[in-house]
Amino acid sequence: MSNPLLENLTLPAFGRIRPKHIEPAIDQLLEEHRVLLRSVLDKAEEHTWETLFQPLEDKDDQINRAWSPVSHLHSVADNDDLRQAYNACLPKLTDHATELGQNEDLFHACKALAEGEEYSRIGIPRQKIISNALRDFRLSGIDLGQRDKDRYKELQQRLSKLQTRYEENLLDATHGWTRPVTDKALLGGLPDTAFELAAETARRRDQAGWLFTLEYPSYQPVMTYADDRQFRQEMYTAYNTRASELGPNAGRWDNGPLMTEILSLRQELAALLGYRNYAEYSLVKKMADAPDDVMVFLYDLAARSTSVAQQELADLEKFAAEEYGLQDLQAWDIPYYSEKLRQKRFDFSQEDLRPYFPADQVVEGLFSVVNRLYGLSISSREGIETWDPDVRFFEIRDDGGRLRGGFYLDLYARPHKRGGAWMDECVIRRLNNGAVQSPVAYLTCNFTPPVSGKPSLLTHDEVLTLFHEFGHGLHHILTLIDYAGVSGINGVPWDAVELPSQFLENWCWERESLDLFARHHQTGEPLPTDLFEKMQQARTFHAGMHMVRQLELALFDFRLHYEQRGHDIDDIQSLLDEVRRAVAVIKAPPDNRFQHSFGHIFAGGYAAGYYSYKWAEVLSADAFSRFEENGIFDSATGRDFLHTILEQGGSREPMDLFVEFRGRKPEIDALLRHSGISADRGQI
Repeated sequence: MSNPLLENLTLPAFGRIRPKHIEPAIDQLLEEHRVLLRSVLDKAEEHTWETLFQPLEDKDDQINRAWSPVSHLHSVADNDDLRQAYNACLPKLTDHATELGQNEDLFHACKALAEGEEYSRIGIPRQKIISNALRDFRLSGIDLGQRDKDRYKELQQRLSKLQTRYEENLLDATHGWTRPVTDKALLGGLPDTAFELAAETARRRDQAGWLFTLEYPSYQPVMTYADDRQFRQEMYTAYNTRASELGPNAGRWDNGPLMTEILSLRQELAALLGYRNYAEYSLVKKMADAPDDVMVFLYDLAARSTSVAQQELADLEKFAAEEYGLQDLQAWDIPYYSEKLRQKRFDFSQEDLRPYFPADQVVEGLFSVVNRLYGLSISSREGIETWDPDVRFFEIRDDGGRLRGGFYLDLYARPHKRGGAWMDECVIRRLNNGAVQSPVAYLTCNFTPPVSGKPSLLTHDEVLTLFHEFGHGLHHILTLIDYAGVSGINGVPWDAVELPSQFLENWCWERESLDLFARHHQTGEPLPTDLFEKMQQARTFHAGMHMVRQLELALFDFRLHYEQRGHDIDDIQSLLDEVRRAVAVIKAPPDNRFQHSFGHIFAGGYAAGYYSYKWAEVLSADAFSRFEENGIFDSATGRDFLHTILEQGGSREPMDLFVEFRGRKPEIDALLRHSGISADRGQI
């Protein structure tokens, strides 16, 4: 049987990949890797890069290129057969990684290479890979006795299964609830885009009227604009009890038992390796030196932000009471009355901007921005197999016409697709038989799709999201490092990986860059000056509340893993309540179960690392301040960022790269200024 996952293709054959191909391909590639490893280790007593790392990297790349499209399809086009095949392979891949990490012959070969004469001659990127490998051997339990090694393997197996199940529960719970509406009176206040999407969703499912879901393009407009308070509360409750023991689908996809077991196993894993808690273990691969550094950083930001957020909430409560007679502002009221206050204070709404941000036009504008910054040309390429008709493929070339890489762009929400937005690797840049293998990325969003022949119109927040993910994509694609272990985002500490993404968001606020793409989708008129000025004036609206919300999530995550909390479900809730009392200003209702859908830390890579968003935001704001000084499209500054940050991948320490670009270590002032928060304001 021909298997597209085993073919030596430039890009995945998405049109031909079937669930039946997955397990046979992974089985074959893993066995080939084991045979190769035995052969490599037996061949020579003294190893070189070419005899040890290069052949193993070649085979690792084959495995990655087979598994990458499978993992991606599991996120964007899930079905029962695919899920079954995916879950059948996870333990095999986990076992394989553990076997490599605990292979003493391989460890001693790497150690000998690091201590040998060749090490000084192989260059910084390959030295960094070897250094990282030795660190990872220790994090895989190479120094443990056999009994503990076996337990480590069991822990990794179980964690892999639990984290995947958590994500699947969340996907099923998100798509397992809908709200049909046949009485149009219930929908007062909703913008036309929300009406049209709900009507199209109902038509697609052969239902009358309008159908609302918990996908963000459906949920968010209800919370922001629906006049009917009970409707907002119903949507809020369904969304914030997803995958929990409460709410309309109580217990059906409950992530509670998974969360407690995940936390317990993570702590056991950390202790097995000699760390006091999982946070210490997590920071081994991050910029932050110690857990206390993270805690001080987060609480310092909270001290500067909390009083600002408290005043913002007090103003909102006063506004709702005086203007609308509402005396008991609840969580499901906050977005609605915040939008009303924004409109009153600035005569401005996110909906005012939508006509100027048709999705295709924003994409082209994004390409123009990076062209001016880095001299890149981006063009679509037809005839590429994808997983959905709306997905497009693009190539990136530099100003000399050289191909730098490509990316798939998947913009719109649809059934069987995980929520949120992300970038992931499809192909990693590396030397392959002497030739450079061009990197390829997946860029995924969940915007409102085109409806009834009308284009998809984005909010400004969605424009920010697109720029953010494209920043990640550029970090992956523009690398000039030829070794997979430190190419692109590989080897980059997790609390630095958000720098290029948050950095690119800054161009969504600048007149000079907005003029490249913010034009009315019908008239072609540019964004009016008065509307731009209102957008700028509203930029820091409720910035304090947004800041403390992110700090709430970061502190909850970090304290869970630092204080060894959450080994029973009540303690998870208790800790979240403690954090909210310390930094949050919006009171969550008793049935809020946000933690059951906090996929970043329970199913993604952000465990004891959610603080990375704020940590990297300091870096990105300070990096952008150099453009504010020199001009936002200053070509010399843009090329410096390209060469010192984007092209270097994980080959050097991110602080060294930042200092090389900025001329000094990062300072927090730019972040506070962009957030409208004084450096000396606020106490907790």
